[in-house]
Amino acid sequence: MQIVLVDDSKSILVALDAAIRGLSGLRKIVGFIDPVEALEFCRDNAVDLLVVDYTMPKYNGIELVEALKAYKHFSHVPVIMITSETARPILIEAIEAGITEFINKPFDPIELKARVRNLLDLRRAQRDLAGQASRLVGEVQKATRQLAAREEEIIWRLARAIEFRDGHTGDHISRVAQISMLIAKDLGLDEDHCRMIYLAAPLHDVGKIGISDSVLLKPGRLTDDEITEMRKHVGIGVQILEKGTSELLRVAEAIAGGHHEKWDGTGYPHEIAGELIPLEARIVAIADVFEALCSERPYKKAWSVHEAYAHIDAQSGIHFDPDCVAAFQRQWPQIERLMAGHELLEIEVPSLEMPDEAQSTDDQITHITREFPNVG
Repeated sequence: MQIVLVDDSKSILVALDAAIRGLSGLRKIVGFIDPVEALEFCRDNAVDLLVVDYTMPKYNGIELVEALKAYKHFSHVPVIMITSETARPILIEAIEAGITEFINKPFDPIELKARVRNLLDLRRAQRDLAGQASRLVGEVQKATRQLAAREEEIIWRLARAIEFRDGHTGDHISRVAQISMLIAKDLGLDEDHCRMIYLAAPLHDVGKIGISDSVLLKPGRLTDDEITEMRKHVGIGVQILEKGTSELLRVAEAIAGGHHEKWDGTGYPHEIAGELIPLEARIVAIADVFEALCSERPYKKAWSVHEAYAHIDAQSGIHFDPDCVAAFQRQWPQIERLMAGHELLEIEVPSLEMPDEAQSTDDQITHITREFPNVG
């Protein structure tokens, strides 16, 4: 441990040093005649105890301690003041400045050594507690990261199960998630919010697990009754995700319940319009439609990315939030690269590759979202 001594008398500094040298656990004693030099040293170095005179030029002891206590790393360092002052106002001022102990001049070396030993023991215990607290904080942070990682893994595996059910390969939900995140970032949402959208976007169609195979896997266009049945997946998704205790599930519920609403109020299930639609749902709606248009299905050819881009642009202010469309357009170079098969985001995207047999089955059944019967 390190002690700093400050006194404008060189002989007193020598006497202070001699009184405390040899204490157990004491690494270094540094003495200063000039309080300004002491201030500069304490600013840049770890100090465990300060012993300071009261009457000094430039700074008195109280002024020096007040200046030092402004440094965060010095806020809990104990201080012994050596003084011949007995005036009560000065002593009160010293205590308020952060002085821990007082020793009268001329000092008793035995008393000084005992007080220094006691304060160093307290300082050592304080540092040990601070270290334990730091380790606990680190362990909590590690546990929190592990829980978040498990939550994210569950989300992606559930999304994979939905894609199996619907006949997708997993590429669809990965691209929807990445495009959604690009739009969210462009809109200036904070990092945590963007990541929530990225993780929740794959669950936008979670309600499809409640739709019958005859409708969900039908090759070709759906009848009006079948479209009505298909649209029930929104309500089912909300029921699956509602009343979640985490922010991630809250965002996922908002996306599942609102990604088929339209900016002009002609969407479903509630025909809400404009900013009444959750922002997260407005973002994912663009990513979902765009990716679906670019994907080949048994009853339609894949649109080119430029045709799909033109559709998104044409639907600005009608189907889609104009601000979200503008963000989509600003991110177009990134989105175009993504659609060409390039990985864009600095995020560890869980592998969603499916077995070869599942991929071959995908060629025989439909797995485009059925919410766009007028597409293609």
